[in-house]
Amino acid sequence: SKSNKPIIHAAISHCCLAGKVNEPHKNSILEELEKCDANHYIILFRDAGCQFRALYCYYPDTEEIYKLTGTGPKNITKKMIDKLYKYSSDRKQFNLIPAKTMSVSVDALTIHNHLWQP
Repeated sequence: SKSNKPIIHAAISHCCLAGKVNEPHKNSILEELEKCDANHYIILFRDAGCQFRALYCYYPDTEEIYKLTGTGPKNITKKMIDKLYKYSSDRKQFNLIPAKTMSVSVDALTIHNHLWQP
């Protein structure tokens, strides 16, 4: 199946971690992305404000989501998912998907608030 790696790369560069101030963080995240050979990646946001927290590998066959790098749970299960997002490259922004099920068309997600440690 086709990979969303280029989309995730663009999203991190132009949206999530854009700007000089985020450059060191952005570069380390993109390095991890390049090293990994998964086909699908998911960005974890803190909340609807779309602040980047972590990068995950998504395996559609097994529906497993494992953390590659960043701050967040080691893996994400269906029960943990709150909202799903798709990245629009032309608009350089994430749009909420009105779906509840994980699929390869998802580029980012949020988890339920209580799952974040205070």
